[in-house]
Amino acid sequence: MSIRIDRCICFQKTFAELKAIAQAHNAESVEALQQYVSFAQKCRLCRPYVAEMLRSGQTVFTRLLSPSDADQI
Repeated sequence: MSIRIDRCICFQKTFAELKAIAQAHNAESVEALQQYVSFAQKCRLCRPYVAEMLRSGQTVFTRLLSPSDADQI
């Protein structure tokens, strides 16, 4: 069984959508991106994925990241 992680489930925003918004506004951090769109404000499980997305450009993940991974990215 493979895992596919591609969105903030609380706000139903895909990482591809978030990437496009980040690029449009030159947002380079989770906090900067949150000024333009709501995500990672409830369960915060997507936060490390969004941080990695901003770093790498990747929008689909197949491994689990922990909330503390966001601080290391």
